[in-house]
Amino acid sequence: MKKTLLTLALAALSGWATAGNLQVLVLDKEGKPVADAVVIVVPANKGDPKAPLPLQVTINQEKMRFIPAVSVVGVGARAKFVNNDPWEHHVRGSAAGFAQFNAAAGSGFELRLDGKADGKTGKSAEAVFEKTGAVLLGCHIHGSMRGHVYVSDSPWTVLTGADGIANVEQVPDGTAQVKVWHADQLIDVAPQQATVSAAPAKATMQLSVVPRRRRI
Repeated sequence: MKKTLLTLALAALSGWATAGNLQVLVLDKEGKPVADAVVIVVPANKGDPKAPLPLQVTINQEKMRFIPAVSVVGVGARAKFVNNDPWEHHVRGSAAGFAQFNAAAGSGFELRLDGKADGKTGKSAEAVFEKTGAVLLGCHIHGSMRGHVYVSDSPWTVLTGADGIANVEQVPDGTAQVKVWHADQLIDVAPQQATVSAAPAKATMQLSVVPRRRRI
């Protein structure tokens, strides 16, 4: 019995020792922190993430904006779009960046949402994201509206905060490829290699652009 308990304890300790945390700082061309950049970590070794990417999200249309402006989801995720403005909106989904020029005719999706009546719940519609990569959200009626959904097949995918930092937790020990995506970075930033161990690791990625200021 004691031997069995010791074996289980050692296995548990071994499990804890096979993963570490990676902090990634994303800077713009001028060296300033970048919010809402997507950091994708692809470890060479297999492991279990702290939590899977969401497969259900809600994106609101409010004050002529998509809220949140950027959502990170897993493959096959379903997004619920809700129009909280009193006027009609559309949701147009298409490949983002240069990928839009390689997208097949008829790809993407279009939804129409009536305006919200006083005292009523906002109208909603859903879309499913089956392919990896960034999806640009827009509105046919209001050209200034812009949002993004990033669909990832790596559960170690995290959005940076206002400080430009993405904390990626429980990454399997060993080497890992670190990539970054941002809506205004049309040319891909070269990925980096990082080494993850029990000691916290850090990496810095720098964009070649200064992101446009988001409308408030």
